[in-house]
Formats: sequence, structure tokens, C-alpha cells
Amino acid sequence: MSTSRPRGFTTTILHSDAGDGIEHGALHKPLHLSVAYGYRDARELAAVFQGTAKGYVYGRQGNPTSAALEAKVSKMEGGVSSVCFSTGMAAIGAAMLALLREGDHVVSSRFLFGNTVSLFGTLQAHGIKVTFVDATDVRNVEAALTPATRLVFVETIANPRTQVADLVRIGDLCRGRGVVYIVDNTMTSPALFQPKAVGASLVVNSLTKYIGGHGNALGGSITDTGLYDWTKFPNIAAPYKSQPPAMWGMQQIRKKGLRDWGGTLAATDAHHIAVGSETLALRMARTCSNAQRVAECLAAHPKVRAVFYPGLASHPQHELATRLFRGCGGILSFELADGIDCFDFLNRLEIVVSSSNLGDNRTLAIPVAHTIFWEMGAERRKEMGIAESLIRVSIGIEDEADLVGDFTQALG
Repeated sequence: MSTSRPRGFTTTILHSDAGDGIEHGALHKPLHLSVAYGYRDARELAAVFQGTAKGYVYGRQGNPTSAALEAKVSKMEGGVSSVCFSTGMAAIGAAMLALLREGDHVVSSRFLFGNTVSLFGTLQAHGIKVTFVDATDVRNVEAALTPATRLVFVETIANPRTQVADLVRIGDLCRGRGVVYIVDNTMTSPALFQPKAVGASLVVNSLTKYIGGHGNALGGSITDTGLYDWTKFPNIAAPYKSQPPAMWGMQQIRKKGLRDWGGTLAATDAHHIAVGSETLALRMARTCSNAQRVAECLAAHPKVRAVFYPGLASHPQHELATRLFRGCGGILSFELADGIDCFDFLNRLEIVVSSSNLGDNRTLAIPVAHTIFWEMGAERRKEMGIAESLIRVSIGIEDEADLVGDFTQALG
């Protein structure tokens, strides 16, 4: 007997495939490995190509397995449509490629993932202006807007210093100015926060991280929340206006960003991510609890100069983070006291793994200035507040006492 009572986050994700029916009564959508799809009626093939009928034409534009994952992601984010990509960077790059033209302007938080900074540098080399601002205050974003501004880009919690953008007020600003508002939700995941609540137009997730969770598949996604009026966006090409206006943006991203650029999510990776997503909320609860305890331990240690974690009362955006997010995430960073070599410290850790990934079930740590932010140079790192001794930690789901004990012995 059906019921109209809303289902919880985990229940919805666990049973999302069943609503569309699954072959042979399987509990998971099967792997579809074909790259081509045939039609008995050639007119139907043409209709699929033209976007007036549903279907699949070529594996580069997606397949039934990735489509099932897209449906899951849309449910997680409360969106109307999602497109999946081979990586999170492919998702961000596809959005920029599809929506921007030479002469357009982007306002971005200056507290960004290193590869996103690199991507925006590439955009600038191709005639798209990018202005980086301190997005923890909406006034900085507003001051940077110009008539050519097409979109504003921020992360929920910045990697690695954990600054929290002024998400609500930036959303109000973008809504009032008719600017596309893109929020990268990777550091929080939809289990802790849905950017739709602050007016985001598009939501980015690196599916490799918390949503997949197991470090065994690369993927990324873009979700349209349904809040932006695409009839007001000047860069929509005529062929994509055959869809209802609410789908114009995603149709252009799927065609110009996914099809033309080719960052396709493989069916096997889509399957791994879809299965991993089923335990997202459970894993995030454990991760947040562990992160809070480790942050408190490090903050009290005499050999640690500073700890950056939104769950600490000392964090500049602590109140905002606790008001918006259902947890403060699994990313924290800290600076060691003078005289302590960051490499020697990392080498003394026994449980924590030195690795560049984040969002894994295992706790991972990396010396930021010497690795993931090395390429941008000392001056840019200084602007972002990244000290030479800064260590980023992605907290996993190990037993809390084991993690605290490992950091304590390595500092001892």
C-alpha cells in the first residue's frame, strides 16, 4: 500500500532504482556496457538525437547505468536533472565550457581546490575573465560583479583551510541580479547540505569523494536545482531551446560539455558510485564525529599552532556552518609549531595514510604546500593563507580512539 509520507535521505537513495523497475528483479541497476544503441524505427533514432524523445544514441553521452546514478544524485540534491562525468573536474570544466563565451566574466571564491584554480587560469587564457574574491563576505562578491558577469562559483567548505562561503547572502545576490550561482558541494556532500536551500542554480559534486566514498571510482556531477530561469541566460544556443525552458541549461551542458568534451563516466564506475552512495549519510555521521574529536585534540596540543575546522568554536564561520550544515564535514587542516618538520610528522603516523585523495573511508593526510598547491607558487599560497607546515586531513570512519591515539603519538 503506497503512502505519501516523505521518505528519509537514506531510504530514498536505497530504493531510488526500484521506482523505474529493474530487470529480473535485481536490487541494483545492471551494468550496461554497450557504446551504441539500435532502433527498429529510424524516426525514433532521429527523435532521440533531436531531444524530442528519450533514449540513448552513443556511449559518450551516457548510458542506462550512469542515467540511474544521475537520478540518484538528483534526488540527493533535490534537483530536477543531473549530468554525470568522468571526474569532478570534468564536471566543472564542462559547465564552464558549455555556458561561457569569450568576454564573459566569472566571480569566484579565492578559497578553492587547487585544480579548480588551475582551470580558471586556463579560462582566463582563452578570453574569459575571472575575479577571485573572499567569498566569506557577500560584499566582496557584489563589488566584483560587472555587466559581463555570467556566474558566481563557490565551494561550501573550502579545501584546505575550511573557509565557509557566505552562501545564503550570495544566493540572494545572484537571484536579484539574474546571475547563475554554482556551488561545489563536494566537501559537505548532500548528506550534510543541499545548496538548493541557499538558492544555488547548479550544484557540483565530485562523486569520487564522499558520495562514492570507497576510493575505487572516479566521477563527477552537475545538478540543476530548477531555481534559475534559463530564458534570462544569454548564451543558450538555439538548438537547445527545443526543450522546455527549465531544461535549457542542462541540455546545453550535456551536449556542449559532455558530448563535445568527452568526459564520460564509465558504466562500471557509475555502478561503484551508486552502490557507495547508499551508505553516504551513515558514513558522514561517523566521519563528522571523528573529525570533531580529532580537531579538538589537535587544537589542545602544544605542538600544533593552528587548527582549521568549522566545528570548532574558534573558526570564523563556526556559527554559519553549524546553522547551515547537518555536520561540519570530514576535512580539517592544521599548522605544526615552529621547528617540527611536516614530513617527519607524517612519516610517524601509523594508521593515517599519506595520500592526495579525500572523502575515503580511510583517514588520509597530505602536506598541502608541497603537493596539491605546489604548482600555484608561494605568492598565491600566501594569499590563500596556506603555510608551509599546513597539513590537510581527510578524516575517515576508523574508531575514534585509534585516530586520536595515532595523531597524539606522532606529535609526541
